Amino acid sequence: MLPTTSRSRSSSSSSRANPMFLQYFRRIVKWQQMDVEYTFWQMLNLCTSPKVVYQHTKYHKQTKNQWARDDPAFIVICSLLLVVATVAYCVTYDHSSSHAVVVVVSVLLTHFLITGAVIATCCWFLTNSYLREETPNSHVVEQRVEWLYTFDVHCNSFFPMFVLLYVVHYFLSPLLIAHGFIPLLLSNLLFMVGASYYHYLNFLGYDVLPFLERTTFFLYPIGVVIVLSPILILSGFNPSRYFMNMYFSQRL
Repeated sequence: MLPTTSRSRSSSSSSRANPMFLQYFRRIVKWQQMDVEYTFWQMLNLCTSPKVVYQHTKYHKQTKNQWARDDPAFIVICSLLLVVATVAYCVTYDHSSSHAVVVVVSVLLTHFLITGAVIATCCWFLTNSYLREETPNSHVVEQRVEWLYTFDVHCNSFFPMFVLLYVVHYFLSPLLIAHGFIPLLLSNLLFMVGASYYHYLNFLGYDVLPFLERTTFFLYPIGVVIVLSPILILSGFNPSRYFMNMYFSQRL
């Protein structure tokens, strides 16, 4: 009867997932229920002291009995900031308002939401299938990584990268899209730091979960980024010019 009890607990926890999602999406349209001040505190600390943010994630688990946020404020504010940044690029480099709308929507969906959902799903499958600790004691309740938490980890990792590759990049873009070795070098270094920090925060997000092991796996992409950067520099690839040409080719 013990395995049956543990299975029923597992099914009951999965049955609680749907109400959690419904409540989460309901709060998106209710701005008054969002903790905006705490969200900005998280955003600041993700850029300066990310371990502090994930220490608070442990407190959240103890008080709310879930690892994922129950407040959509972070996603909403991050989306709004991404839209504002993209509009700034369009005002500077675009040639038509209709095309600017397409750019804003495509950046929001492909750079943040859709890509984030794909990465979150891959990490959710990987952590639950291969990185969970084996529990020889059948009396221990099975713990699994929530999909919403994996999307939270993506959002946390995305924000500092957004600051570097959208905000700082915007002010440096006249230099970064120019021809020559210095713009080429600076552009690759900026993208290398942004991508590496994204994967480092990804690692912190999963390393804080006590039932996962071998979480250093999430640091491996940093090695790939560091190896690729000199190759891209030597080959003359400028990521700033590449992405700017992708969206604003007629103005560069």
